[in-house]
Amino acid sequence: MAPLRGNKKKRKVENKDEENSLVSGSSEESSANWWNAFSKKIAGSPSQSNGLDKFKSIFQMSRNTFDYICSLVKDHMMAKTHFSFSNGKPLSLCDQVALALRRLSSGNSLISIGDSFGAHHSTVSQVTWRFIEAIEENGLHHLRWPSAEQEMTNIKTKFEKIQGLPNCCGAIDTTHIKMMLTSSDQGADMWLDRKENHSMILQVVVDSDFRFRDIVTGWPGKMNEYSVLQSSNFFKLCEKGERMNGDKLTLSEQTEVGEYIIGDTGYPLLPWLMTPYQGKELSESKVEFNKRLIATHIVAKRALARLKERWKMIQGDMWRPDKHKLPRFIFACCILHNIVIDMEDEDSDEGPSSHHHDPGYRNEVCEFVDESASNLRDKLSMHLSGSLNSHVNLTFDGVTA
Repeated sequence: MAPLRGNKKKRKVENKDEENSLVSGSSEESSANWWNAFSKKIAGSPSQSNGLDKFKSIFQMSRNTFDYICSLVKDHMMAKTHFSFSNGKPLSLCDQVALALRRLSSGNSLISIGDSFGAHHSTVSQVTWRFIEAIEENGLHHLRWPSAEQEMTNIKTKFEKIQGLPNCCGAIDTTHIKMMLTSSDQGADMWLDRKENHSMILQVVVDSDFRFRDIVTGWPGKMNEYSVLQSSNFFKLCEKGERMNGDKLTLSEQTEVGEYIIGDTGYPLLPWLMTPYQGKELSESKVEFNKRLIATHIVAKRALARLKERWKMIQGDMWRPDKHKLPRFIFACCILHNIVIDMEDEDSDEGPSSHHHDPGYRNEVCEFVDESASNLRDKLSMHLSGSLNSHVNLTFDGVTA
């Protein structure tokens, strides 16, 4: 299910001079001046030695990325309707972006955020929603399936370096976005999941740099992984051969492997989706295959853990979301997650030490097995088993090959 989108009309700037007077993030110097004033207002005067760290701790990104986001959303955020602090002073572009990012990253209430910024809670709500619209409209190019052959080749090369899986294009996983609903909320029961929480599902396909390449959200948390996958456009494209249709890789004279992604036991075994072997009495080669696949799949788990840690608003503990708007909040947070990566704010070692993004939810088991996919998995297993003696001993997130 794609994020909901209403019909939007292009906003026109009514007064260019007025707009320019409100934009404080148009240059490096003005951005620095804005940060100094802002930091003093919310937390006292920052020292020069820890100013950058303090900025990143508040907004979950560097100043460079913050400035880029300001430039990305400027036209949308500064058009037509202007917002003000409680004292009547206009909110600059940097003020608005800071307010929205703080709301998304802290998960605090509208009133709490408003008090810390000196703005009415209704202003916090309106500015945040305007920001969500702007990110959707102008940041979509940061969340896309690789279109260039070289880009996909780089992804597959990086995946193979993790644990040796050849021609792997991504890792798929799901997580639950909890919602604070009560029995008095109309239709609340339909959002109850198997843990008796109200939740919404988010499915992601992640590349080797923890970047989201495809997402699905908006479905009730009671749906299992296979059902969510089948409902997605990603599944339809793969089944029609319009995705995962790149060059096959020759493993031996009699063995070729096409492009595929990897998932856990909750997903079906398909020609383009490899999952672990199930059962207790497995051969050595199958055990080895499982170990390598599970260790590689951690990229998806760490990406989702990082998403929830950075954008606490979608943890669902501090607010009662509009169920029609929540998919768009999730979508925007996924785009912001990718922007931070694209702007090289972090490396693969940063982020939460744990990859447990869905505490309390046990892995499901899908029994569906495609016969041709089973044969392919066996060939991959034998290929990896045959390379044990020559393969470099690799470690990824505490799992050693």
